[in-house]
Amino acid sequence: MLDLQQELGKAVEHFWRVRGKQKKLQGGKTGRKDAGERGSVTGGKHADGFVRLVAAIVKDAALPNVETHVSEKRPRTLPGFYRPCKEWDLVVLSGESLVAVVEVKSQVGSFGNNFNNRVEEALGNATDFWAAYREGIFKPSQKPWLGYLFMLEEGHASTRPTRPMLLKPYEIDEAFQRRSYAKRYELVCQRLVRDRLYDAACFFTSNATTGMTGQYEEPNHELSIKNFAISLHARAAAFARLGEGLTVVEGKGDK
Repeated sequence: MLDLQQELGKAVEHFWRVRGKQKKLQGGKTGRKDAGERGSVTGGKHADGFVRLVAAIVKDAALPNVETHVSEKRPRTLPGFYRPCKEWDLVVLSGESLVAVVEVKSQVGSFGNNFNNRVEEALGNATDFWAAYREGIFKPSQKPWLGYLFMLEEGHASTRPTRPMLLKPYEIDEAFQRRSYAKRYELVCQRLVRDRLYDAACFFTSNATTGMTGQYEEPNHELSIKNFAISLHARAAAFARLGEGLTVVEGKGDK
């Protein structure tokens, strides 16, 4: 298998380097820069390394005739049930069979503003995906594999405990009491997998300083890149044993 830790480290380094360049160059032609951290994400491409790593895991399963396409050349948009369609970060096909789908996300700053949005996205995407499968929209596919990869910026704002204000007399789930945003995201990813909304999730943290050298932290072994890869690799290898050629449709990592 791939050296997953090393490859994830390369993807982390790519993320921070590209993000830094985008933030510096954004608005260079117009003289106008996006507010806050938006200037470092509007250029895209910063999470491409994560997408390429997921694609490499699929290829490492000894699949014959695998083709990898970037988003500009091949669409990665699948039909939904509660909405017409959604563009995913990576889609694996075998003929007319949908084998695996992966969503890639990251968050840098604005933790209080974006936490609920990220959770709602993850829940909504999975709910819509499995409803579409249930209704036979992906026929003739058997049950596909759904994965979620998330990187969070590590820093004081994301690691210090916080306590949201709640309407009385209600109480927050005890598991979320006095938890940092990093711990909340970890718990959310774990629950997404244990509730079978995703077949596997990978959660890790990094910061702009040490991330430039590819350093990151995996706070939960259950959500490690190794466990994520084992699950995806096993799914792809099962198709490889059937001797079916697969197509990997790859796109840029999401924001």
